[in-house]
Amino acid sequence: MLSHSAPTAFASHFGDDRLALLRASLKLDAIATGLVGAAALAGGPLVADLLGLPATLLVAVGAFLVPYAALVWVAGASRALVRRGARAAIWVNLLWVVLSVAALALGWLAPTVLGTAVVLLQAAAVAVFAALQIVALNKARAAA
Repeated sequence: MLSHSAPTAFASHFGDDRLALLRASLKLDAIATGLVGAAALAGGPLVADLLGLPATLLVAVGAFLVPYAALVWVAGASRALVRRGARAAIWVNLLWVVLSVAALALGWLAPTVLGTAVVLLQAAAVAVFAALQIVALNKARAAA
């Protein structure tokens, strides 16, 4: 017997409105971004040599990501800011992906194999968040 409790639970948690998917995508992005930022701040100097990335870069990335994650969370939680916040998050996410790939392709960074994998994996994860937010924003527009 199949249960339909998952969609009901989702709707009750994020609200049964046209912006539920958009809110959820922003909040998930904020959580992931905050965790990565905190890890970069706390552990950046410890893993810099292993990744072949400058510790100062990792700490600076963390110092940017933590407050940025808070802003994305606020956008996802706000009725007034959710659409503008989503558009801003999409552009920042796409810029992040482009800069991550460019940093590797143009030799701006010289990471180890593990560092290259980490940069590419996080760029892929950020691209997924951007795509999810684009889909959610389009669905919200269509439902309006």
